[in-house]
Amino acid sequence: MQQADRQPKQELVNISRLIDENSLKEKLILLFTKWEVLLGILLVFEFILFSNLSPYFLDYFNLMNSTFNFMEKAIMALPMIYIIMSGDIDISIASIIALSSFAMGYAASMGMNVAGIILIGLAAGTLAGMFNGFFVTILKMPAIAVTLATQSLFRGVSQAVLGDQAYTEYPKSMAFLGQGYVGDTLIPFELVIFLLLAAVMGFILHKTRYGRKLYAIGSSREAARFAGINVSRIRFINFTLMGLFCGIAAVLLTSRIGSTRPNIALGWDMEVITLVVLGGVSISGGKGNLFGVIMAIFLLGYLKFGMGLINLSAKVMVITTGLLLVIAVLLPGFLDGVKARRKLKSQQMASTL
Repeated sequence: MQQADRQPKQELVNISRLIDENSLKEKLILLFTKWEVLLGILLVFEFILFSNLSPYFLDYFNLMNSTFNFMEKAIMALPMIYIIMSGDIDISIASIIALSSFAMGYAASMGMNVAGIILIGLAAGTLAGMFNGFFVTILKMPAIAVTLATQSLFRGVSQAVLGDQAYTEYPKSMAFLGQGYVGDTLIPFELVIFLLLAAVMGFILHKTRYGRKLYAIGSSREAARFAGINVSRIRFINFTLMGLFCGIAAVLLTSRIGSTRPNIALGWDMEVITLVVLGGVSISGGKGNLFGVIMAIFLLGYLKFGMGLINLSAKVMVITTGLLLVIAVLLPGFLDGVKARRKLKSQQMASTL
């Protein structure tokens, strides 16, 4: 009789243990199939690889200095998250930098002081973003068509006026913005600006109603409208923010290189979009987070730095970036499928038990 009583108890213990083991296994699988975790693993692997290939990679001064090469793109990626999250795209961002830098150069040639030059650059970028937003939200034109047109328009202004010339007469004190360090540290001023902006944009995205509206719009614009969200206003603000941040990037880039040429930031449009998509933001909208994009920024930034240290050609860098982008587009969908199948399997097992 006692032995018969023990058997059901033992079965219950075995079932409980099996459920606990499955639960732990599922949690681990869920953790290691998160895109941000995979990016973190890749970043660690990247540091291990390049530290073994070059003795200069893990040098603190080199790691800090290398951020100068990708901080302007990183700043532009922040509002691009909002735009792509809402189901839009902006491929005119590099041309907005060209326009803003041109406006700054013209202001400098007229003898304007540093504060005035900065304000001109920020205003030019913001107005360009509002211009895009007007055509997309008020005139209801597709974002890809509008920004494809303004890509040529904004850079064309700089090319028409400057030709093969350049503005180079900037005040010397302006160089600090793009070349300086914070106090006596080796921390670049640009890096601090990026981290502050990232904190603000991350808070808005993840902790405010505005951020929740972005997710809703990206998931379904019609559903968002029925929920009382002013979709056009949110999208217009996104494009305006994009212009403002391009203006900030133009100020930093122009002060770093000390000149304005028509080809400034040429090709940065796709690089910034790559950072955002690689960071896990769905190109169709409604999905993503800031942390993944920050991981992607440093992953790609230090990848190019490391490849440069071991003298790999620019072509190899372009191919590698392209492969990462393909993986970023395909892999999240595959991982979502795996999670869905495992969830279904777990539900079936639970119902069987």
